[in-house]
Amino acid sequence: MELTEAQFRKIEHCLPRQRGNVSMSNLQVLNAILYVAGHGCKWRGLPKRFGRWHTIYTRMNRWSKSGVLDRVFTELQRAQIVRVRIEVVSLNSTIVKAHPDGTGASKKADPRLSASAEPDAPPRFIWLPRMPEQP
Repeated sequence: MELTEAQFRKIEHCLPRQRGNVSMSNLQVLNAILYVAGHGCKWRGLPKRFGRWHTIYTRMNRWSKSGVLDRVFTELQRAQIVRVRIEVVSLNSTIVKAHPDGTGASKKADPRLSASAEPDAPPRFIWLPRMPEQP
């Protein structure tokens, strides 16, 4: 999804005026932002036709902090240029912290400590439940 020049003119008043020597127009940056939002790719995965990803990311970050993107997307919705509908939201967190011993780190314990002196004695470090004999 990319905005045309005519669509961009309808929302141009929401964007800051470009000053100085800029390598990309606001339309190019906005189209790149819409591409990332629509395809869900990483910034580094932007096609070369949009320009340098870091330049686009920096401008997007600045616009986001100053509230420009909120105004732009509100105006895009109001002018019915872009229709956003959230159908499914999914969050995934698969972080499991493990103790260093659980990662294969070398153990400082003597390996013979768990050996029992008596053959019927329970192990020292591993607790095994014993079922009482049934009458």
